[in-house]
Parts: sequence; structure tokens; C-alpha cells
Amino acid sequence: MTMEEQSLEDLTLSQTMQLSQDSFSELWNTVSAPPLSYLAPTPEETWRTDGHNMDMLLLNDHSLTEVFDEELFELPLPDMSTMDGVNPTSSTVPVTSDHPGEYGFKLQFQKTGTAKSVTSTYSEQLNKLYCQLAKTTPVEVLLGKEIPLGAIIRATAVYKKTEHVAEVVRRCPHHQNEDAADHRSHLIRVEGSQRAQYFEDPNTKRQSVTVPYELPQLGSEITTILLSFMCNSSCMGGMNRRPILTILTLETAEGLVLGRRCLEVRICACPGRDRKTDEESSTKMQSGTKQTKKRKSTPGSSSMKKSRPTSSADEDDKDAFVLNVRGRERYEMLKKINDGLELLDKDRKAETRVKHEFALPPSGKRPLHRGDKSDSD
Repeated sequence: MTMEEQSLEDLTLSQTMQLSQDSFSELWNTVSAPPLSYLAPTPEETWRTDGHNMDMLLLNDHSLTEVFDEELFELPLPDMSTMDGVNPTSSTVPVTSDHPGEYGFKLQFQKTGTAKSVTSTYSEQLNKLYCQLAKTTPVEVLLGKEIPLGAIIRATAVYKKTEHVAEVVRRCPHHQNEDAADHRSHLIRVEGSQRAQYFEDPNTKRQSVTVPYELPQLGSEITTILLSFMCNSSCMGGMNRRPILTILTLETAEGLVLGRRCLEVRICACPGRDRKTDEESSTKMQSGTKQTKKRKSTPGSSSMKKSRPTSSADEDDKDAFVLNVRGRERYEMLKKINDGLELLDKDRKAETRVKHEFALPPSGKRPLHRGDKSDSD
């Protein structure tokens, strides 16, 4: 049925019905909307212009809702499994004091000595780790009791001195350009674990690396993690000879710190030699400080020390000692030396007597001898 035929039929029906409110409602219900295909124009009728008028196709809300995708402009969520996570917000100045915590968090290092061939060595005297560039350094973790599942160990590097502590510790540009890894700017790396994750704090930009804590194996009380430092302490554009500290923290999966340990790290070409040099310098400084304190505590000790050697020397000169010598020639040689020393002592004593006899009076005036006249005469 075409549109014109339907209109004629409706007009006939309206003439036969009485004009009332009920008849109008029945008439309205009989009117049916034309099919959508009738309103849909052909491609050439989509836009029609006749110089001044232009008709545009209008669709109802129902059809528009069915076609429009409401999620078209929503950005997809990033896949956190394929990218580095974001660690919990940290403070601007990290805490560097040791805190074993409830679980007795401790660190141990293998005793390797100070030989030139060692790649890493730890000084208990200085609480300082010496290691070579990109060489594996074993760190032993010891806990006092069982820890909850999912705990991690985080390693973070910070500068030791106050004037540099706000700066972020990164690798130098030279070593970064030679590395193709995604985390090539990180100084500290974890070796031997595929579960290590590298983080950069969104606020402070400090970098850290985490590794899950593994329970000790059967018959052992320690868990070993392997760290490596990817830049020398003397690298220009990086640490540039500025001392650094490495903070190792024991944390829960949510980022709650359970324990903390801190130690100084020096990355150099010869760890054994540098450790030995630093320990000797520290020992000398400590001994020098002790002697200075003793001198300050006893002001009169210097005068006493000066008078003691003379008295002890006089007492030793009065004593006679017997020396058994094997061989005539050696005896004659030692006898000549002794005779010469005796003669030298006699000359010194004679000079001392002359000085005492002709010593000037305390007032500084010239002494008068028999036959001399005074300056006033």
C-alpha cells in the first residue's frame, strides 16, 4: 500500500467517525509510521541543492543509538604485565639508617680478602662494598623468622653527601649508549632472576630494582641475591667520583617496609687495593685522633716528656755493660768505636762546663772579671 492510498483510507475513516476525543485517539492509533526504507534516500539524494535550499536526512534517536559506539573515544588501559610497574611513592630524601625490623633483616658478604684478583670485597670496618664494573656481587640475606609470602627485596642507590642527595643516581651517557636494554639508565641490576622488575618513582624519579624474596634452601639459613653495578664511581657525567649509598629494603607486596640495611659502594678497577688503602687511612686517622685527645687532656705532659730522656740517659751512662765478641778483628773494631764515643762524651762535658762558667747573668749584663772596668767608668 502506498503512502497516498493510506492517506485516502484514513481520510474516509475520519469522515465516518464522530469528531470526539475518543474518536481522535482511535484515529491516532491507526496511523502507522512509514518504514525506514521509505525515508532512506538513494546515494544521489543524500544531499540535494537547488541553489538556495538544501535538505539533510534526519534519523530518529533510536536508530542513532544503535549505530553510534559510546566506547569509541575511550582510551584502552595499559597492560601492566608488559611494562615496568610503578613503585609506591617514596620520600624526597630516603632514610639511610639501618633498621632490622620485626624479622631481623641482615646482610652478609663473602670474605674475599684484599687480593688484587678479587672482583668484589666488603669491609666490615668501613661498612663499604668494593666491586668492579658489571661484575656479579653476591649479597646474602638473613632473617630471624619466617616472613609472609610475596615479600620482595628492593635496591636503591642514593648519593651519600648532603649537597648531592637530592640528585638521582644514574649511569653515565657513555655506558647508557653502549647498552641496548630497556632499563639501561639503571645503575643497579639483579642478575640470574627473570622476575626482577625495574621501577622509577613518578615523583622523585629515583630508580630501583626489586626481586622476590626466596626462602632458604634445605640446610641453609641465607638467601643469596646477585647484584651488579653498571657504572664506575669515577665516570664523567654519572657519579663523577661522588660517593653513593645502596639501600636494601625488605618489603611486602604492597610496598610496606619491613626492614632496611644501608652500605656505601665503590665501583672501581681494583677493589682489593682500594679497600686496603681506605682501611689504612681510616686506622691512621683514628690513631691520630686518639693521640690528639691525650695531648689535650694532659697539658703538662710535654714538659715532663722533655725532662725524662735526659735523666734516663744520665743513668744509662753510669751503668757498665759487657759485650761478648767473637773474633779478634771484630773486637778491635768495636773497641775503637767505643773509645771514640768515650772521647766524644768527654769533649761534650768539657764544653758544658765552660758554658756554665761564662754564662751571662739573668739580667743580660756582661760579667765583670778581675782587671775589667764597668761601662759606667
